[in-house]
Amino acid sequence: MWGKNKRKKLQQTVRTAHFDTLISNKTQIEGDLQFSGGLHIDGLIKGAVRAEEDSDAVVRISDIGEIDGDVIAPHIIVNGTVHGDVYASKHIELAENASIKGNVYYHLIEMAMGAEVNGSLVHHKEPVSIAQHEVPNEAAEQVALKAVAGSSGAHE
Repeated sequence: MWGKNKRKKLQQTVRTAHFDTLISNKTQIEGDLQFSGGLHIDGLIKGAVRAEEDSDAVVRISDIGEIDGDVIAPHIIVNGTVHGDVYASKHIELAENASIKGNVYYHLIEMAMGAEVNGSLVHHKEPVSIAQHEVPNEAAEQVALKAVAGSSGAHE
């Protein structure tokens, strides 16, 4: 009884969300993106996408949208591609064209037939604060690798 009312309210919130920001299919963003409200992605983002703390933000990745980085928000709808970990502190919906190459951390999940996750599904019994999901600073840990081409294995 209690769960049905809570779930119904959550579904109404997500489905009727107002999307303030649109990243069109002709747009590519390189760098991290922080937002509040609703974010709809048809383009490509190379960086982390993070909702503001204490917001009821929704990020929706369409079937032509792609993110190369982590996604952190209370409500997430994926029908496109994510190369990174996904942290949904309240609710995540994986539509039929969803493809996630990374771990999914969630409180509530909906998954359509055809959705794909190449990583772990990690359930949290209670909604988790967005602040608990820090995106690691990979720039500080990057290591440059240099390919060395040799001639027939001989050393000079």
